[in-house]
Amino acid sequence: PALFMENARKGSIVSRANSIGSTSASSVPNTDDEDSDYHQEPYKESYKDHRRRAHTQAEQKRRDAIKKGYNDLQAIVPTCEQQDFSIGSQKLSKAIVLQKTIDYIQFLHKEKKKQEEEVSTLRKDVMALKIMKVNYEQIVKAHQDNPNEGKNQVSDEVKFSVFQGIMDSLFQSFNASISVTSFQELSACVFSWIEEHCKPQTLRDIVIRVLHKVKSQLY
Repeated sequence: PALFMENARKGSIVSRANSIGSTSASSVPNTDDEDSDYHQEPYKESYKDHRRRAHTQAEQKRRDAIKKGYNDLQAIVPTCEQQDFSIGSQKLSKAIVLQKTIDYIQFLHKEKKKQEEEVSTLRKDVMALKIMKVNYEQIVKAHQDNPNEGKNQVSDEVKFSVFQGIMDSLFQSFNASISVTSFQELSACVFSWIEEHCKPQTLRDIVIRVLHKVKSQLY
C-alpha cells in the first residue's frame, strides 16, 4: 500500500507538470509562424511592386513608340510640314496627322496610276516608231535594189487613189462605230474608235492592202 501511494503521488505530480508545461507552451506565441509571415509579407509587396513597375515601363515604351511613329509621319508626309492656317501655330493633333497621311497616300496612288498610263502610251509610241522604221528601211532597200524605179514618178491621180482607198477603209469602220446622237457621245466614240481602229499595225495592214490594189490596177 505504501508503494502504491508513492506511485500515485508521483503520477499526480507528473500530470500536473505536464498540464503546466502544456499551458505555458500554449501561452507562448508561435515565433516560427510569425517569422514566416514576417518574411513572406515583404516578398509579396516586392512582387506587386515589380509587376507594377514592369507594367509602367511597358506602357511608357508603348507610348514612346506611338509618339515616335507620329513624329516620323510628320517628317515624311510633306503636307504635315506645311503651315495650316486653320489651326494656327498649334501642334498638329494625331487625328490631323493621320488624315494628312491618308490624303498623301491617295495622292501618291493617283500619281502612280497617271505615270503607268503615260508609260503605256510611250510604249505604244515606241512600237509605232519601230514599225515606221521597218517600213522606211524596206523602202530604202527597195530603192537601192531598183535605182531606176524612181525615175517613173507616180502621178497625182495614183496618189489620190491610194489616199482615197485608205480613207474609204477607215470610214467604213468609223461609220459603223461612231454615234452622232449628241456631241458628247460623238467625242467619246471618236476616241474609242481611234484606239481600236487606228493602231499602227491596223493602219499598216490597210495601207499594204490599198497599195496592192492600186498596183494591180496600174499593171
